Amino acid sequence: MPVDVKQINARVEQVAPLLSQIKEEIGAVIVGQQELVERLLLGLLSNNHVLIEGVPGLAKTLSVTTLARTIQASFQRIQFTPDLLPADLIGTLIYSPKDGEFSVKKGPVFANIVLADEINRAPAKVQSALLEAMQERQVTIGAETFPLPEPFMVLATQNPIDQEGTYPLPEAQVDRFMLKVKVAYPTKAEELDILRRMSRSAPDVSVNPILKPDDIVQLRRLADEIYIDAKIEEYIVNLIEASRNPSAYHLDIGELIRYGASPRATIFLAMAAKAHAMLDGRGYVTPQDVKSIAYDVLRHRIIVTYEAEAEEKTSEDLIRRILDTVEVP
Repeated sequence: MPVDVKQINARVEQVAPLLSQIKEEIGAVIVGQQELVERLLLGLLSNNHVLIEGVPGLAKTLSVTTLARTIQASFQRIQFTPDLLPADLIGTLIYSPKDGEFSVKKGPVFANIVLADEINRAPAKVQSALLEAMQERQVTIGAETFPLPEPFMVLATQNPIDQEGTYPLPEAQVDRFMLKVKVAYPTKAEELDILRRMSRSAPDVSVNPILKPDDIVQLRRLADEIYIDAKIEEYIVNLIEASRNPSAYHLDIGELIRYGASPRATIFLAMAAKAHAMLDGRGYVTPQDVKSIAYDVLRHRIIVTYEAEAEEKTSEDLIRRILDTVEVP
């Protein structure tokens, strides 16, 4: 069945003002950090989770809470600490002496948007409980399994410094995050703007709600329909294959990669490229869409060797080599 790209383009153009309005509302509170805001919207449109890494004070938490305020949906912020228990996250069974029965008390994970603040400070049991929620979109309490509300999205933050009292996230859980976004310092001009806006006892962080849960579902359906050409699909597969078998693409980085990207990376790269095209107001994917989000999709999926660490090579260095070498359609 032929794809009508013009029709998809027209539908994307109809929703473009809505997406621009969300960016403007968030921009009224968050100075700079346009890439972070874009990546949060990519996760929202792709129905997937986002991991945000950056030093303290870069508005990671404020960005997530501001995004949540632009949506008329339930929101919960969970501060992860070393003494957190799975029951504090998913809920538990409460015994009633009067009735002699147990009743279910649902935890804060039963929300449309869940902010897991400093996620790497929680122990393994809590991480595994969150893992089921993220992957299966359901929670088991006692003998019962409860579906999580739709839409459901986990936005997690972690601090790359001050590792005392932290629990490194298991590779299986990190892989559940569609994107890993690294937040950089603002520019000098942006920091001056931050100073003028926020250096007061009660800064204005109010925003107007733009979207409803039903709107998000409709936007996600449209994102799924964004056209992606067979040549670009092959380009995505070649990028992933180059991370597993570099020599086939004339790359001499085989000794620097311990594990290449998984098939989940292929899926997420395609989905994120579609959402990126939609945010750009297009109904079709270009190679630049793929390149723009490749670092965020792959930086936590390409695992480097000890040799790479000794040479001070990061996964981002290897991604750059792959993007520079693999032929673009």
